[in-house]
Amino acid sequence: MGCGVTIVQAENLAWLRGVADGSFELVVIDPPFNTGREQRRRRLKTVRDEAGGDRTGFGGKRYRTEVQGELSFADRFDDYHTFLRRRLVEAVRVLTPTGSLFVHVDPRESHYVKVMLDELLGRECFMNEIVWAYDYGARSRRRWSTKHDVILWYALDPRQATYRYDDIDRIPYMAPALVGEEKARRGKTPTDVWWQTIVSPTGKERTGYPTQKPLAILERIVRVHSNPGERVLDFFAGSGTTGLAAARHGRSAVLVDRSPEALAVMTRRLAQYRPRVVIQDEPVTRG
Repeated sequence: MGCGVTIVQAENLAWLRGVADGSFELVVIDPPFNTGREQRRRRLKTVRDEAGGDRTGFGGKRYRTEVQGELSFADRFDDYHTFLRRRLVEAVRVLTPTGSLFVHVDPRESHYVKVMLDELLGRECFMNEIVWAYDYGARSRRRWSTKHDVILWYALDPRQATYRYDDIDRIPYMAPALVGEEKARRGKTPTDVWWQTIVSPTGKERTGYPTQKPLAILERIVRVHSNPGERVLDFFAGSGTTGLAAARHGRSAVLVDRSPEALAVMTRRLAQYRPRVVIQDEPVTRG
């Protein structure tokens, strides 16, 4: 099997249609959320500048912030569900018999996407609706503030699906005194609600990609739902977090994105794993 990372710049539907059946043990995608907005994120760099700095830091030293560039994409579609369904059909086709599909969506689209996946795979293949909950950002004054995304897990065959229980990371008990010293020391396994902060705008993990997801979320999925040496696919790869999670845990990864900006971010972020970069020149498949 071997391990390695391949980064493909391509229109994902055209690329998927050239992939053999049963090629991947795990497919993880974070498609556009169809918010109707332009998604933007500036890449910033803070540099020391005693003469022209616009703010003061530790020890009274002066700093200024430089804009290194901006990543953006239009998160709107005329027919979002047709766009997504065509790609999900291919995602199901390329799974191995033990394979799993994880689809990360927001609460506005999650119920539509779940019905779509029930139709494609069968309701019996639905395993979990995972709620990724976070507590960051502005609060609404007109409704309960939305602070979660939805991750849908489907297995091609629920009886054979890979689920490495012993590799689940454990989390602290909220009331450790009630469970005893031994259990408190070991921690508990997460439920289908995952509390994880978003990528900090000033953290080391940040790449500047507009929709970057936390590495901890992808590492949990990769560790539990694939075996070392197996192949993981993300065809909405963005900043390459799925590939980084796979590489860190001994899996192979194929990352597909049509954006030159995404290609640059992934190549830089995964440089230590010496990724193979492929630029596919096939015509774009519409829809």
